[in-house]
Amino acid sequence: MSLRFSLMGPVRAWRDDDEIDLGPRRQRAVLAALLLNNGVRLSNEQLAGMVWDVPAPGAVTALRTYMYKIRKVLPELDLRSRDGGYTVRGAELVDDCCGEPLEGLQGAYFEAHRVRLAEQRLRVREEWLERELDVLELQKHVAAHPLRERPRALLMSALYRDGRQAEALDHFHRARALLNEELGLEPGPELREVHARILRGDLDLPRRPEQLPPDVADFTGRAQEIARALAVLPGTVGIAGMHGSGKTALAVRIGHLVKDRFPDGQVFVRGNDVAHELLRAVGVENPVGDKAALWRQKARGKRILVIVDDLRDPASIRDLHVPGPAMIITSVRRWNELPGVTWSTIAGLAPAEAGALFRGIVPVGPDDEEAVAHVLARVSHLPVPVRVLGGKLAARPRWTASMLLRQMHRESVLGEAIPSDCKAVLAPMIKADARLTEDERHLLACFARKGADVIDLCEAVELSGGEIGTVEVLLESLADVHLIEPLELGRYRIPRYVQLFYGLRTLAPTS
Repeated sequence: MSLRFSLMGPVRAWRDDDEIDLGPRRQRAVLAALLLNNGVRLSNEQLAGMVWDVPAPGAVTALRTYMYKIRKVLPELDLRSRDGGYTVRGAELVDDCCGEPLEGLQGAYFEAHRVRLAEQRLRVREEWLERELDVLELQKHVAAHPLRERPRALLMSALYRDGRQAEALDHFHRARALLNEELGLEPGPELREVHARILRGDLDLPRRPEQLPPDVADFTGRAQEIARALAVLPGTVGIAGMHGSGKTALAVRIGHLVKDRFPDGQVFVRGNDVAHELLRAVGVENPVGDKAALWRQKARGKRILVIVDDLRDPASIRDLHVPGPAMIITSVRRWNELPGVTWSTIAGLAPAEAGALFRGIVPVGPDDEEAVAHVLARVSHLPVPVRVLGGKLAARPRWTASMLLRQMHRESVLGEAIPSDCKAVLAPMIKADARLTEDERHLLACFARKGADVIDLCEAVELSGGEIGTVEVLLESLADVHLIEPLELGRYRIPRYVQLFYGLRTLAPTS
């Protein structure tokens, strides 16, 4: 249940989507004074001075009555008297664009805040106009506020960007005439600078990157991880997990959910030179020198969302943090040495979610439900192989899930060369295997031959023939990349998907 307030018009409040009756004008004035001082303790005397310019003798008594009524309609605010005063903490204020700020409230205190809030609203609007550079919206804003020079400079820039240089220059001359006539002033430095740069032809407009890949239409599950990321942003979010777990899809889904929070752009980077790619995204084509420092200079204060996909070297992002932008990192490894990152580790989907994803790709009859459950368990409910298997079955309309399961079983038992469609199912494991050492591969092959779901350090030493210290290091290295799951000290679970892959590798003939 959410509670939010607006002071940008009449004082209003909503609980979820239902508006709350806040009572008479003076009671709303008391609430407004508390909200304007969010987090600050106000004594009875201070509150009375805000609500009444010259408090009458009974003002404090009336104030207590209003506070009692506010507590009744807004119990979530916890407005109990403490140390002779009241405090509102963490109230969510929204701008419902409903009229003059603090509409209907009288007195010097509210008049001063009315002017401040109106100016704040204009600044927020002009920040949006600067990002959008929409000619029509700028023309409306300039018409409503003809003496504000900032939006006039933005309008000239927008006209120039649209190839309307003559109109931009004409707008400058009309603005100059108006300022002279109304205020007896010449245009300020910003207007003059934009005018001069248009004449020189070197007006360089900021680039707003919009690089988010398309969202996955049938994205399934991960509700807990999404909720955690939404709460952390604009902090730094890390998503770790084995290949095939859907880290990139999750990062992109989060990016689309929060893109409105980052109106200065969204950047998607994959590669080792992260700073170089970030600078290119904001218009620096051939960055030289200290790229991290240049990025911090360019991005400071900008609300940009950065997704760094498949991070392999934490040093490549360590010096990029700057106030303003937010970052989502995906990586097989969890880089604990990076400060300030809130990590989530993902593996397979819940069985019901994996089933829903599979059935969204190919219809499944009631007689095939058990076979589907076995098929999905063999790939540890990981979304990438689940999606490939669903597509494979959809491409064979005469097949059933039971037939698909029999084929998977036959391939794993006979040890034939892995067919191309099976390679697609196992592609995440093929990618993971390419990054392993021979000793790590040997250990996983030993586990696959044994066929156990859980194994301990002593069994691993016996199966591999290695030294206990060496095997312990190998086990932890495999756990770091999620090819085995640590249960407790010296004991690990081997995912079915990993067993499937290394079982095939063990049985497949070598050429």
